Amino acid sequence: MRNSVVHVVGGGLAGSEAAWQLAERGHAVAIHEMRPIRGTAAHRTEKLGELVCSNTFKSTEPSNAHGLLKVEMRTLGSLILTCADEARVPGGSALTVDRELFSQAVHDRIHAHPRITVSREEVTELPDVGIVATGPLTSDALAERIRTRLGVDSLAFYDAIAPVVSFESIDQDIAFRASRWGKETMDGAGEEGAYLNCPFTRDEYEAFIDVLTTADQFTAHEFDAVPYFEGCMPVEEMARRGRESLRFGPMKPIGLRDPRTNNKPWAVAQLRMEDRAGRMWNLVGFQTRLRIPEQARVFRLIPGLAEAEFLRFGSIHRNAYVNAPAALSPHLALRDAPTTLFAGQITGVEGYTESSATGLLAGINLSRMLYGEAPVVPPPTTMMGALYRYLREADPRHFQPMNANFGLLDDLADVPAKVLKDKTRKRELFAERGLATISAWRDEHALVAVPQP
Repeated sequence: MRNSVVHVVGGGLAGSEAAWQLAERGHAVAIHEMRPIRGTAAHRTEKLGELVCSNTFKSTEPSNAHGLLKVEMRTLGSLILTCADEARVPGGSALTVDRELFSQAVHDRIHAHPRITVSREEVTELPDVGIVATGPLTSDALAERIRTRLGVDSLAFYDAIAPVVSFESIDQDIAFRASRWGKETMDGAGEEGAYLNCPFTRDEYEAFIDVLTTADQFTAHEFDAVPYFEGCMPVEEMARRGRESLRFGPMKPIGLRDPRTNNKPWAVAQLRMEDRAGRMWNLVGFQTRLRIPEQARVFRLIPGLAEAEFLRFGSIHRNAYVNAPAALSPHLALRDAPTTLFAGQITGVEGYTESSATGLLAGINLSRMLYGEAPVVPPPTTMMGALYRYLREADPRHFQPMNANFGLLDDLADVPAKVLKDKTRKRELFAERGLATISAWRDEHALVAVPQP
């Protein structure tokens, strides 16, 4: 079936990765992307691979769950991580990118591939041979078709985006550059930390919490029962859980001292570089659904941001995902149509790297099936395999999106208990086992793409 056109619905991270994997294995691929014919509440451009939330793919260290997943993806030849490397900006051990350069790299590579065509149209039917990677902002028409076909309701939650401010508007006499415990630097070797830190005194923090928890926000009757994903909890919702919630969350001062006073702040708001030039900085952990005038009023109470110029305000948009354990096969396909696969956040994974990973494996598996081979999923001793197991075995009655984390992996066997008490060593052992397993699995199934003529 090599000569048949494979349809990939959605040109985001997962869709672009899936299309690339298929094309590199000799298949003609049509990507269907509805932008700009039909926009979304979060996207700003027509480019493939546009990042609409944070500009970081998180850690690159193998002893971190997200880092391990990246190494596994690189082992399988990920396009998305190649483009991310090209667009990387300083972010310590995190793979942080210039979002414009990144999406342009994905966009250009996909359009330049001789076996990929890009069609700008809204798709309202599921492909018989293809991959649905429409993400959390799937159009209403296609979402309704998915619900009808699956026989179960897709779940929905609301994702909040953090504001971005200009570097020039940050008061450098108040904000200081540092990373927790001095572990991360701008260039990996220099003296400056990867984050700008806005330190709070106790009185400043208490006043900020008072204003934040009473500020006006976008509301709708559905929001009262929104099952927010913890990784994207709006900052004002976190604050309402208790006055100390932020001090033990995104505003924790642990590992930081103001170098000008040598004092440990009561709380800290951190900003992370958004672009390679360092002109734009993201308020880390400050996802919000506050109204725009309120965002300016409240966040300018952060020490160092009194004159902040907001280059992007936070926003709220709908996210939809399939109840994968109730409706999909182990390789994330329709149970009665194995060549109709799903990939990306719509499957119930959360995060850029996780979404891209499902696109990568979807492309590999659909190619295998078109060549008459069975789909394969990595063992659960790998991070990718562990994510797929979660999507297969989670309780469908309480299914929630999931990030990569070491809690998903199989326990380490034949390792002394005293060794496992050392958390750092335990993570290193997880990484060593995962990397060895993914390499062996790749070789066993001959999964390295050999570009076809």
